[in-house]
Amino acid sequence: MNEKIDPVRKTDAEALELTRKLLDEAKYASLAVNDTGSEFPLVSRVAACHSIKTGLFFAASDLSIHSKCLVKDNKCSLMLGEPGKGDGLAYARITFVGETSRMKNNNKQRALYRQVFLQTHPKAELYIDFGDFGFYPITLLRGLLNGGFGKAYHLDESDLENLFG
Repeated sequence: MNEKIDPVRKTDAEALELTRKLLDEAKYASLAVNDTGSEFPLVSRVAACHSIKTGLFFAASDLSIHSKCLVKDNKCSLMLGEPGKGDGLAYARITFVGETSRMKNNNKQRALYRQVFLQTHPKAELYIDFGDFGFYPITLLRGLLNGGFGKAYHLDESDLENLFG
């Protein structure tokens, strides 16, 4: 009998700890958006960071194609995790799925996001206050954690609540 085995494990404390580690180490992420011009997926690299007070967010210029796409369709996913030596697929990574929109530059929370962002990306001091640069907080809907070969987990809303409070 060929029973199909579900490769996705039950999310446990170990999976959440690995997710926290990936979040803490992340400086950059792959951002996937719907390219509203071609209707094909579009992936870009963005500077990302998080904190308990801000949640997960990234910064981008209004001049970028991914920012223009997000104005028309705010659905996105953000993948964190960098490969090391050897087989890149053996390294952990997580994809967060959610929705985002650009925070207005006059938002009262901008100063907090700026402070958190510059702690992770100090060289961004050169451009972060340009008028076309903004922060994109993500409303997370779910997470897909790949902890390496044979270690797949789906993070639901309660798992995300444990991560971000």
